[in-house]
Amino acid sequence: MRSPELASEGSKPSSPIPTRVALLWLAGNGMRMTILAVPPLIPFIHRDLNMSETEVGILAGLPVVLFACAAVPGSLLIARFGAIATVVAGLLITALGSALRGAAPNVPALYAATVVTGLGVAVMHPSMPPLARMWLPDRTGFATAVYANGLLIGEILPVALMLQVVLPLVGGSWRLGFVFWAVPCTMIAAIIFVAAPRRHHPDNSAFRLAPQWWPDWSSSLLWRLGLILGGANASYFTTNHFLPDYLNQTGHADLIDTALVVLNVVQLPVSLLLLWLAGRFERRSATYLLLGAGAVLGALGIILGSGPIILASAGLIGVSTASVLILILSLPPLLSRQEDVPRMAAGMFTISYSCAVIVPILSGIAWDLTGLPAAAFVPMAMMALLTVALAPTLRLSGRTRVA
Repeated sequence: MRSPELASEGSKPSSPIPTRVALLWLAGNGMRMTILAVPPLIPFIHRDLNMSETEVGILAGLPVVLFACAAVPGSLLIARFGAIATVVAGLLITALGSALRGAAPNVPALYAATVVTGLGVAVMHPSMPPLARMWLPDRTGFATAVYANGLLIGEILPVALMLQVVLPLVGGSWRLGFVFWAVPCTMIAAIIFVAAPRRHHPDNSAFRLAPQWWPDWSSSLLWRLGLILGGANASYFTTNHFLPDYLNQTGHADLIDTALVVLNVVQLPVSLLLLWLAGRFERRSATYLLLGAGAVLGALGIILGSGPIILASAGLIGVSTASVLILILSLPPLLSRQEDVPRMAAGMFTISYSCAVIVPILSGIAWDLTGLPAAAFVPMAMMALLTVALAPTLRLSGRTRVA
């Protein structure tokens, strides 16, 4: 039997629109705050656990491995239990993993806890597009921008607050810093469980066959969207995880805090702007070409620049990757039938995060093999160039939602 949450589009959510908007925003927030608690702490973890740059790359890539591997099982969970239950469970698993990170005595234990954290976020990913369409069926682009804005806030808060606020609050312990961010994830899970709108069904026609959950891997559009999103994700995660050590090794340690804040904070005005412009740019292939080019320029600026150029380049990467993320996430609900949205999203996340797994690891290997800090950003730039190459092939303007 089909989950009552994924009812026909004729059924109406039971909660007021502001409640639905707030819950989408909170869910987006919970998807990133534990993941982005890591970059500010890398110098401390690196020192205390004696990690190599390749091990740092693995730490950066592990959550993304789960994002890739668990997206399709997440689609199955949605088909079986519904998107709301899957989001709540994902948040609780994420909180548990974050707390376990703080107790890790060595690198393998840290990796294991990171796997738990990544698993929780991974099952949430394919839940959000169907919730956006289910809770705001007439404004799917706006709903996507809302939870993407929450996601970006969830990225900004740990980066902006960890060194200046959280660490002093917990006595300078990076372990307690991880535990700190488990608390809001648990609170968000409780709020969504209590306040999430359920469906009122006009008739029993809403309960048809269970939705398909296995992605259509033969779809060329699915692969192109996944690879373009993969370019954005790879650029974002690689920059977050390697920029601190890169700046430290190249004599710009004083820029670490500012560069991470710029990389993440510039995404906020972008998401607000796309809230206002929702529906105007996501179907234009040229949009993704320009954004991919922006990521390439950002990588070159970090490698070749210094001081303000590095900060501006980090900001350009933040703007480019955030824009691609928000715009691409709006496409599965716009191009698919409601019952196909979770599997389309799951396939897209599997492809994109597979790319984002490989690139940080290649970046760490490139650094270790060459001894050149700048080598860490070469794989990222190559992935962004793939986005530039694929964008003209999308031809989205001629595509319409499947009936």
